[in-house]
Amino acid sequence: MFLLAKTAHFVRKLVGDPPQTPKIMARPKKNLESLRAMQINIRYSVNEYLVVSDNANCLGISVADYVRRRTTGVVLPRKKVSTEDRRLFIELSRVGNNINQLTKKIHSGNHYPRQLQNELIALRKLLNTLTLKIVNHDS
Repeated sequence: MFLLAKTAHFVRKLVGDPPQTPKIMARPKKNLESLRAMQINIRYSVNEYLVVSDNANCLGISVADYVRRRTTGVVLPRKKVSTEDRRLFIELSRVGNNINQLTKKIHSGNHYPRQLQNELIALRKLLNTLTLKIVNHDS
């Protein structure tokens, strides 16, 4: 028996330890300060609940998160931006970028008047389209 154990040890030294399967780690334990073990039940009227729910939906968070943040003084996120407003903002950013590029061309002296005029016309059309979207979206 002793010889077998000694031989196995010698073989491991030569070849190396056999590959071990990785251990699947469990989720790390939370510390007591961050553990949400306490529960508070609140009764709302239908109107009160609708107001709280609407406020939470406008911010894009759950009602429980909204109430938790309001009662503990944690800063609430800014208003949730609709996808249409986000698209308009992106388009306006692109227009601003185009204006900066045209200004740089003019100041560098490397511009062609005809090409610059075409770019300005395209920019004006884009601005008009965005203006119509903003006006129609607000009404």
